[in-house]
Amino acid sequence: MRDMAGTRVFGRGLVLMLACFFFGQPGARAAQMTLATEVPFVVRSGAAAYVGAAPAGEMLHLVVSLPLRNAGGLDEFLAGLYDPRSSQFRRYLSVDAFAGRFGAAAGDYEKAVAFFAGQGLTAGSSANRMIIILDGKVSDIERVFHVRMGNYRLSGHSFFSADRAPSIDLAVPVLQVLGLDDFVTPHARFVRGRVRDAGGSGPGGQFTGKDMRKIYYPLGKLTGKGQSVGLMELGSYYGGDIKTFFANHYGQIGKVAIEAIRTDGTPVSCAAGCDDTEQALDIEYVISMAPELASVRVYVGKSAEDVLNRMATDNISKVLSTSWGWNENYATDDALFKELAAQGQTLLTASGDFSSLAASGPWPEEDGNIVAVGGTFVTVQGPGEVWDGETGWSSSAGGPALDKRFTIPAYQLPFITTPGRGSKTRRNVPDLAANAEPDMVVCASGVCQGGWGGTSFAAPIWAGVIALANQQAAEFGKPVVGFINPAIYGMARAYPFMFHDEVTGVSGLYRCMKSYDLVTGLGSPQVETVIDALTE
Repeated sequence: MRDMAGTRVFGRGLVLMLACFFFGQPGARAAQMTLATEVPFVVRSGAAAYVGAAPAGEMLHLVVSLPLRNAGGLDEFLAGLYDPRSSQFRRYLSVDAFAGRFGAAAGDYEKAVAFFAGQGLTAGSSANRMIIILDGKVSDIERVFHVRMGNYRLSGHSFFSADRAPSIDLAVPVLQVLGLDDFVTPHARFVRGRVRDAGGSGPGGQFTGKDMRKIYYPLGKLTGKGQSVGLMELGSYYGGDIKTFFANHYGQIGKVAIEAIRTDGTPVSCAAGCDDTEQALDIEYVISMAPELASVRVYVGKSAEDVLNRMATDNISKVLSTSWGWNENYATDDALFKELAAQGQTLLTASGDFSSLAASGPWPEEDGNIVAVGGTFVTVQGPGEVWDGETGWSSSAGGPALDKRFTIPAYQLPFITTPGRGSKTRRNVPDLAANAEPDMVVCASGVCQGGWGGTSFAAPIWAGVIALANQQAAEFGKPVVGFINPAIYGMARAYPFMFHDEVTGVSGLYRCMKSYDLVTGLGSPQVETVIDALTE
């Protein structure tokens, strides 16, 4: 992958699904393929006002994905990989092995990269042979994809978009081309609330990072030593905020190396006082849960696919967390999620903060190849030391997947009941939960203050827990735990005290109930039991 300093990085949107493939004879010119597309409806319908053409010399950043080879075989491989009865159980693939079995054929991939490079675009390749990173002028993008890029406005919202379904003169299968509009922008999953005394050790009785570790992991023997956690951040952060958080003793920190990784043209750092709330809280709370991690790798970009692809092709952090929602690019994202699972990388995502998937934005938590984390409201005895009780958080987003393509995994089916209002045909969200009540301290934007909450906290808390599990697995001479959903659902009945099972609380249409529910999933962590179950 290649970074282009100074390149304007455009987000998501225009999805180009290949309608037909043409394979020309050697030396023959490829036929122009018309691609089915999802131009933003407001552009197609004329609801958005056309403001003017995009400047011809302005730089665009695109992500082109190629289809998996033997997608059915990958599904079969993943089923065996996470089945304890299989000889393939937890025998993870390297990036090269994944590319060799499931990435695009080497010849096709090289041909595609050469095609784009020959069109005047900067084309960066990826080791998984799934993604090609493109940077180029508007004029070149228009010529290559046979579109016209324009600026539009709708109800005060300005955005850019291609004007039509594009076509391409390429004799290689293409899955999607992302970045030809930015109508939908990424959003973080945190909220601000009234500051109240929650019994924590922070200012005003607010919870801190070290409180969360004490509440969920009172024995605290494991520290994450030797493990790496990767964080998806779709915005820059200020390192001084992180230093202040730990200097004020709001969390525990050993010698954790915080490594910033730029995945596109987005700067990884911003000036003091910048709005880095999501980025800061993710770093602060995952380190608080696992204070002796070898590293926290902060992947920064404007494009979620850039970040996901870099996380996968680096294959260094075996625990990954995102608290961002973005426009659904199903075909590309789902393939990357499967690669992560095949490589033993656990990806956790916040489920959202507005009670329903529709209101919170259903992507990526709808996807069944990652772990969706909802919210709870935890109470304690004493100054943030002893877990006393937990209910479902009133804004925790959950429910059956809105997209019917996401069918229910077999391991989830036994937990779905009529009173719980879950679906027996579609994936149900969330899988797990942790505290999301707005009673936590964050140092961000140049100030430390309480009143922060949201499932943005729940995801990194669980990421810290999985890092602890991987530490214990390493001590036992076992592989990392990887994609945990098949295991945790299978163990939930065998280990009745594996989770704090929230049975009270309501969020939107859904109510907490015994065992699984659409507010808190299987529940919040009793860390010792979770770790022992995952590493036995």
